[in-house]
Amino acid sequence: MTELGTLPIAVIGAGPVGLATAAHLAERGLPFVVLESGEQPAAAVRSWGHVRLFSPWRYNIDAAAARLLADAGWVRPDNDKLPTGEQLAADYLQPLADLPALKPHVRYRARVAAITRLGLDRLRSTGREETPFLIRLADGEDVLARAVVDASGTWSTPNVLGASGIPAHGEAEAAAYVETALPDVLGRDRERFEGRRILVVGSGHSAANTLLLLAGLPGTAVTWAIRATSPARTYGGESADALPARGALGSRLREHVESGAIALLTGFNVQKLTANGDSVEVSDGARAITVDRIVSATGFRPDHTVAAELRLDLDPIMGSTRALAPLIDPNQHSCGTVPPHGVDELTHPEAGYYAIGSKSYGRAPTFLMATGYEQARSVVAALAGDWAAARDVQLDLPETGVCSSNVPLDADTIEAEEGGCCGTPAAVTEPAGRGLATGIEGGLLRAPLAVIGAPAKSGERAGGCCG
Repeated sequence: MTELGTLPIAVIGAGPVGLATAAHLAERGLPFVVLESGEQPAAAVRSWGHVRLFSPWRYNIDAAAARLLADAGWVRPDNDKLPTGEQLAADYLQPLADLPALKPHVRYRARVAAITRLGLDRLRSTGREETPFLIRLADGEDVLARAVVDASGTWSTPNVLGASGIPAHGEAEAAAYVETALPDVLGRDRERFEGRRILVVGSGHSAANTLLLLAGLPGTAVTWAIRATSPARTYGGESADALPARGALGSRLREHVESGAIALLTGFNVQKLTANGDSVEVSDGARAITVDRIVSATGFRPDHTVAAELRLDLDPIMGSTRALAPLIDPNQHSCGTVPPHGVDELTHPEAGYYAIGSKSYGRAPTFLMATGYEQARSVVAALAGDWAAARDVQLDLPETGVCSSNVPLDADTIEAEEGGCCGTPAAVTEPAGRGLATGIEGGLLRAPLAVIGAPAKSGERAGGCCG
């Protein structure tokens, strides 16, 4: 039998959270191997490389990773700049993966097919915690590990268009007309969209980003379909959002809808797709719209099938751990009200297995990158036996008090406001570590439905001021 303590800790995924986990493991001197299915680090991030993040660099760099990079002479990007996905990958994640402390331990084209215990299925209990994990790769190779940290994310498993959680009638047959979230509509994918009729389905920030980019394409008819009866949740807190770029997104989207540049269909539950030559008809049973292409921005879901032989305690609704589910439930929380959490909330009955990052959130859309970094720090501390550090969970996130939502959509800095009207915002008393303010209290059910204000009178500023 292989001695458990001599085996590495396996990290699945070389994205932001997976590489942050590797950085913490390297700092603590714990042996590890990173298994990445792509040909380079941050493969998923690079697929949406054209998109600019809402949060500036200061919230997108893990602390342990920054320390390792600084020791190697890395020049940290401007904390206040808003990186694109490509910049995040090229200026931070690639240099991190190339560090001598990480590079020898990162394996590419290593897709995980299954995770189990060596010689044990899910039913066997005797000696289970002393038995190594067996990770089978898609090419048939078996990798043994003392623990597994699954940071593979959810990008490869998007939700379906069908409103009932299963594919709509005809969805499979109409797949050639459907794009997944965040296509590069102004770049490599432009010819598929310009001058055509486009339907965007979804109410999250991915949908909002895509809608605004499509609205700028000449001759393109853009329709937005949401299941909700109001777009208020997508518009978000606007000027009350602690991230100006995210607030600006909601404000610009509202302006485009009100002007008619984007046609809005509310209460639209996709039931059927019918392909017809160069177009596709999308129906909710009562209404139908014919378009040339569909962008499905309906979110993502975790794929736990690779861990089917492990003992997981999954919440039946969220698909996260049961302990984490009430903290991230979008019916009760926005990302701004999710409390800090760490190893205790991420623990499964299968000792030594942790899903972290966006996968840990199941179907909840309230995940933040900084939250994933704190998950990684907490889990690695626990694996090192430093339980005091593991349970000292904290988050360094921005406060409320945004003065204006007038940040240009292509601005690369949070300072790029046009004539902001506030000085330093007054101190706000908030419970420590509550999360990132969005300007919305709660989530899906508690979001205010009437956030569209009256037009500014002559001589007044549009956009919020602190007061």
